Amino acid sequence: MRVTRGTTTTKTDYFLVEPSAVKILRVFPRRTAATPDDGMVRIGFPNLFPPECDEVHVSVTFTYDLPQAEKMAAAWRHIAPVKIGGPATGMAGGDFTPGLYLKPGYVITSRGCPNRCWFCMAAKREGDIRELPITDGWNILDNNLLACSESHVLHVFQMLTSQPRRAEFTGGLEASRVTPMVARMLVELNPRRIYFAYDTPDDWQPLVTAVDLLRQVGLPEFSHILSAYVLIGYPKDTIAEAAARLRFVLSLGVLPFAMLYRDEAGKVDQKWRRFQREWCRPTIVASRLNSIRPTSS
Repeated sequence: MRVTRGTTTTKTDYFLVEPSAVKILRVFPRRTAATPDDGMVRIGFPNLFPPECDEVHVSVTFTYDLPQAEKMAAAWRHIAPVKIGGPATGMAGGDFTPGLYLKPGYVITSRGCPNRCWFCMAAKREGDIRELPITDGWNILDNNLLACSESHVLHVFQMLTSQPRRAEFTGGLEASRVTPMVARMLVELNPRRIYFAYDTPDDWQPLVTAVDLLRQVGLPEFSHILSAYVLIGYPKDTIAEAAARLRFVLSLGVLPFAMLYRDEAGKVDQKWRRFQREWCRPTIVASRLNSIRPTSS
């Protein structure tokens, strides 16, 4: 993390601070579904009446937002000392504090990943899997929960049974790590949504196997519970090939959601952007799945 006050800039571990020790204003370059919405959150630059605070933390998720974040930090430094942190900075995070940089309900119980996927920064930023203290929440954002120890996974599932809302695994589960035991636990949770990933050709057969295991233990077909992130638009990819991968996922009775590859600059071809819109809007994707749902006689 860079800490900015006046014209000086230093580096430190990002956001490693006890939330109750100081009054923190959290600032984000853009709002997403996971952005907190309490009174100590702002989007973008200061307005005429910023709240009183001891520190301003500019939290950046995407690398292409870093230039904007630097400008925001310069503007907010007149209010209080500023820190820039978040996944985009490339620095590893510490323990997870519920509700601080993610909306209440979102939870991270581990960081890192044992895989070394060329398109993913999780392992490069966080290293191998690292288990965190488990806190309450129902939307699991771990990079690779199922790579954790069996004991940790069991405790996470136990925590999910006591939450006020049905579990969601929007961080994604690695299909190749779904065992019959994991499949049973997932179905017993009655989750709202489970996401897998179909990023490379090697992901296809594990996805088919995981879906089959879940169906064997009672997950209904065409239930809209199962989804898969499908990476598109990476170097040498074509729209025809991407469309085929998305249709393959659909043929499993799984909702495919296109995830458009971006380089660090965040630039994308507009034809890819238009294509992604056709495969990332929930109503459109759900209608495609419904169109192939078998009709009961």
